[in-house]
Amino acid sequence: MKKKKAINKSKTGKNGRTGKEGGSPLHVFLITLCSVLGAGTVLLLVLKLRPVFGVDGSENVKEASVTMQGDEKTEAERFSLLWESIPEESRKEAALEESETRYGAILADEAYMKANRIIPWEGNSGEEVTLGFVGDILFDDEYAVMANLLRRGASIENGVSEEMLAQLQGVDILVANNEFPFTDRGTPTEGKAYTFRADTGTVDYLHDLGVDVAVLANNHIYDFGETGLLDTLDTLSGAGIPFVGAGENLKEASDPIYFIINDIKIAVVAATQIERLDNPDTKGATETSAGVFRCWNPEKLYETVSMAKENSDFVIVYIHWGTENVTEPDWAQLEQAPKLAQAGADLIIGDHPHCLQGITYYEDIPVIYSLGNFWFNSKTVDTGMVQITLDQDGLKEFRFVPAIQSDCRVDLAYGEDADRILSMMRTLSPNVSIDEEGRVSKN
Repeated sequence: MKKKKAINKSKTGKNGRTGKEGGSPLHVFLITLCSVLGAGTVLLLVLKLRPVFGVDGSENVKEASVTMQGDEKTEAERFSLLWESIPEESRKEAALEESETRYGAILADEAYMKANRIIPWEGNSGEEVTLGFVGDILFDDEYAVMANLLRRGASIENGVSEEMLAQLQGVDILVANNEFPFTDRGTPTEGKAYTFRADTGTVDYLHDLGVDVAVLANNHIYDFGETGLLDTLDTLSGAGIPFVGAGENLKEASDPIYFIINDIKIAVVAATQIERLDNPDTKGATETSAGVFRCWNPEKLYETVSMAKENSDFVIVYIHWGTENVTEPDWAQLEQAPKLAQAGADLIIGDHPHCLQGITYYEDIPVIYSLGNFWFNSKTVDTGMVQITLDQDGLKEFRFVPAIQSDCRVDLAYGEDADRILSMMRTLSPNVSIDEEGRVSKN
């Protein structure tokens, strides 16, 4: 099984590069050092850096000695002291010049990365980036999907076919709607028809599926109150799975997460319209309390998307909206989608209706109104996966991969089933073209 992971934050070079051909990085580096340390001290540093910059070492260079307050120092200690004496900004500038990437300096600043929820990520190729998106998943063993998986032996292959897993695990970043809390505690919301929760140990199934981002902006993440939500945040953090759309306060709930991959910075924003009530069971986060990022009043969401656009190359909005079991988008979806595009979204992914809805474009911004259920219940329903490919110029390909959820299992759709699902998506999407491979383009 392929392991996708964040890269080491100190890895700033694109495709493993550590410098340019020729002497430019060395010249910049030495000029910086000379201005700070003086030429005499730099001589020793040059000798130390010969292997890094490819400086010819065949000539007989007399090593200079460095005395620091009369103490005897080993070469390693002297080099360390010299390096540490260089101002941090000068080191960052040298690192940026060395890396040949737009985001080299950011990747070198671990404190900035952490504070701004930026994750360095390793891609499958050196140029393009692939992302995948699926709809609702549920791991509650009191409901059919997980109960059947456990009865069949608990292995993920007994719930999701190997062919489907290959699609999920094959993308660089997979985003899924986590329609339940991970908690062993709490009290179910009184009066709510369906309340979900999953044992915290089931978080490993997210790894098995290949999920890299858990979307928490939905109307079930608060089913066991604030306790359940906070346990979910802790469980996902402990498992090393980034989450978006809920948090301990409004800032955490509304903040995007960012990935830097192949020198492309991608933002993921998540929000929920549901429930559409003034006092919903699923509490919205406040400045001082935990909850979801609500967007029934969408102004804060538009501001967040605009901010994400200013700070990234490509903005994805994953939004919980629509009317359950209705294949047509409702008025609120139709109202918010173009405004999200105007605010700076480059791709809009919807879910909540538990069924597929159509695809459209606002200007050049693609929207799929609902991905429907993915692995959620025992019903036989058409579903699918959106796959996109990005490069430095933006969106290169948008593809809908048809699948079927049936008997508590998900598999790719083949033959007549695949043709039928793609035909249905064409009917629901009159303003786009969808070819026999599921590739989507604007009419």
